[in-house]
Amino acid sequence: MRDMNRKRGFTLIELMVTLAVAAILLTVGVPAFQEMLRNNRAATHANEFLTALNFTRSEAIKRGRNISLCPSSNQTACGGANWAVGWIAFVDADNDGVVDAGEELLRAWGALSGNPSFTGPTILVYRPAGELAAGTAQLDYALGTHDHCVQINSVGRPRIEKDTAQCP
Repeated sequence: MRDMNRKRGFTLIELMVTLAVAAILLTVGVPAFQEMLRNNRAATHANEFLTALNFTRSEAIKRGRNISLCPSSNQTACGGANWAVGWIAFVDADNDGVVDAGEELLRAWGALSGNPSFTGPTILVYRPAGELAAGTAQLDYALGTHDHCVQINSVGRPRIEKDTAQCP
């Protein structure tokens, strides 16, 4: 009978200890989680750009024509050297680095989230053999403390160097 009258629940001390432990875990966990999110965002952006480079290169080889990739804030025309605003791939029939009437726009990518710094040449042109018209290229990407260098070698193959202070 004695047990039926006993009230079940938490004491104030048990509740305070639980809240203190939760506060400590959140204080340690939230910054680490935010850093993990920034790291994942940087890797996603770098991989998305690598995909665009591989797409552009393969289209140049497949079509046997020059295919250009350039930064584009409106996803219809080239402009500037800030790749964070988005970029486009197009068939550059007259090799002038400009999307002219009649030139086919192959694909457009939108702006990158998180306000990264992503700079490089104003245009990348892949030739029908898959190499860059300019020889090599480097693009510097930074999001917070995460720096990546996208390098394209003389045969047109792109690669990413992670956590570099800047492109060599």
